[in-house]
Amino acid sequence: MKDFKKYYLISALPEEIYLALTLPATLELWTGEPAEMSIEQGSEFSLWNGSIAGKNLEFVQDKKIVQQWYFGEQAAASIVMINLHPHRQGTSVELTHTNIPDEDYSDIVQGWNESYFGSLQEFYS
Repeated sequence: MKDFKKYYLISALPEEIYLALTLPATLELWTGEPAEMSIEQGSEFSLWNGSIAGKNLEFVQDKKIVQQWYFGEQAAASIVMINLHPHRQGTSVELTHTNIPDEDYSDIVQGWNESYFGSLQEFYS
């Protein structure tokens, strides 16, 4: 298992980024795919036609999102924590993703950089 941590700078306010990551209609706008999402603790979510699925663990409005991502039958939960920090150019997004299966690591990192936060950066540019 591996961990990944990175900061992304996005030209939008933390409130806008939070909505872009939690509202299904906004998720669909920047991903181009159907999205199942709720800010209810314990709710399930699905993005990119089920390519990403898991459980929502915690929300702090405009500041923090914590999710468990599913990777089959792994023993330790894969946890994603997204913290939103105000920045003079918009928002500094602090991503921490723990317990990524070794065989999925490079695809997950590429997905974060290109499809997930890369797409969000383009959406707000």
